[in-house]
Amino acid sequence: MSHSVEMPELGESVTEGTITQWLKSVGDTVEADEPLLEVSTDKVDTEVPSPVSGTLLEIKAEEDDTVEVGDVIAIIGDEGESTDSQDSADAASADDSDDADDAEDNAGSEDSASEKKEDNKESKN
Repeated sequence: MSHSVEMPELGESVTEGTITQWLKSVGDTVEADEPLLEVSTDKVDTEVPSPVSGTLLEIKAEEDDTVEVGDVIAIIGDEGESTDSQDSADAASADDSDDADDAEDNAGSEDSASEKKEDNKESKN
């Protein structure tokens, strides 16, 4: 099961942090409490430890990105496991293509209805 890594709160009034360096890459095995990345704020520069052991499946925020506290910055799970966001993105793509097909079908139906109305008007004249 995958686990989301969130930007930690690094001080009482700190609302965001900038990722200065990832110490691990996608596919790397990480242990709980092992340094995962370095973050810089207006008050502190620090390493952020991994909250769980597993494999780094996805990095959601790149180096030099400024991220709000609580935002997901990475996904850790079992090796070979797909990430929820990838599954969601795949599902959304499938839904979008289905919606496009439905829209085309509906447009075709409306055209047919319009043609029938015009045919009826012409036959009455």
